[in-house]
Amino acid sequence: MNKIFSAVVIGALSMGATSCHIYKNYETPTDTPITADYAEAMKQEIDSTALGNLDWRQVYTDPVLADLIARALEVNKDYRNAQLNVEAAQAQLLGAKLSYLPSLALAPNGAGAKYASNSFSWTYQLPLQASWEVDIFGKLLNAKRGAKAQLLQSEAYRQAVRSQIISAVASTYYSLVAIHSQLTLSRNTSELWGQTVQTMRDLKEAGAVTEAAVVQSEANYYSILASITDLESSVDRLNNTMSLLLNTWPQEWSINPQATISLPTQVSGGVQMSLLAHRPDVQAAEQSLAVAYYATNSARAAFYPGLMITANGGFTNLLGSFISNPGDWFIQLAGSLTAPLFSRGRNIATLKAAKAQQQQALNNFEYSLLSAASEVSDALTVYEKSIEKASQLDLQVADLTKAVDYTQDLLLYSTGSTNYLEVLTAQQSLLSAQISRISCELARQNAVINLYQALGGGR
Repeated sequence: MNKIFSAVVIGALSMGATSCHIYKNYETPTDTPITADYAEAMKQEIDSTALGNLDWRQVYTDPVLADLIARALEVNKDYRNAQLNVEAAQAQLLGAKLSYLPSLALAPNGAGAKYASNSFSWTYQLPLQASWEVDIFGKLLNAKRGAKAQLLQSEAYRQAVRSQIISAVASTYYSLVAIHSQLTLSRNTSELWGQTVQTMRDLKEAGAVTEAAVVQSEANYYSILASITDLESSVDRLNNTMSLLLNTWPQEWSINPQATISLPTQVSGGVQMSLLAHRPDVQAAEQSLAVAYYATNSARAAFYPGLMITANGGFTNLLGSFISNPGDWFIQLAGSLTAPLFSRGRNIATLKAAKAQQQQALNNFEYSLLSAASEVSDALTVYEKSIEKASQLDLQVADLTKAVDYTQDLLLYSTGSTNYLEVLTAQQSLLSAQISRISCELARQNAVINLYQALGGGR
């Protein structure tokens, strides 16, 4: 028995010498410039001062917003599900590790038989069965490594969800601030325009303007009242969005009307790989590639035989064909080497499919890096351009404010029949510029939020 077992092991090991690839650990591919840059960036030390590596409390300093984000991270269902994915992956990894150990089973059984006038004869067995798969060709090894890569992927996905939730709460919050600002502006403007309508009516009575001026001013007044209803609907939708993020019933959320946000650290204009390498979605894409790599190795291992050692032992009163009372101890040992002789075609097809899926995972990994670079570049551009635009809009608002004052004075102290059109035009232009300024500020704030998320912020 020992000689046979030794011969089996030696033969299996000699075959394994030609299959070293199935034992190799995953390494980041460096076949393309993109993945090569990524592999080099992963070797660098993490810059704790980079925007993406800052704690979210250092970026979102408004206390009301900070409280909302903290609550969302505690109760959000998407984040909880992501955490459950991690726990499931941890259990699968534990199962893969336990596969190295022998499996044990206790299967007691008994039976009785009676023939003719003979009395009952009882037999029983109390066996303990053990089986152990010897992992010569890396089947269990690649399964364990693949399970570990899945765990890392689920952890990266959890972090991606965390980053998305933080950004979603912040974006919703600053959108509420902006809409409330627009709503306050529109309500104040509606009061002024209501006064203008009354002024037009008084001037008509004095014969200074025509009925057309009164009608036109009333139309402007009703237009802004209609826009207020749209803004109020937007506030309600944003409150509902915030409620969903915080996993609660729809309600109105308090905000700080003066809340604003700026970049807490200097961000270079270029997009560096070191800023992208630790993004959670990039990490998840690489771990997906690692999972596919180990799946390919498992497909290769299927071409080689499997070695199984089994043992049975226990206590019984059935010895061969004889019943003995009391019973006695027994033990059985066996070894089997199973080689895939007639499934080579199926194994070849499985290997081809695994290689194709591995190439798909590589393509997705490269695309995730390119997509990350694009998102960072977009956010940087919007942030820089919104600052430039804001300075121009400030000048425009200042000039249009003066224009409204000038035209109103002109209307009051002049008898020109077309002066009322200048007043209405100036008022409309001023309101449009003021709303554009608020929208520009929101775009700048969203650019900060998007940039922080694009750099993997929230870890």
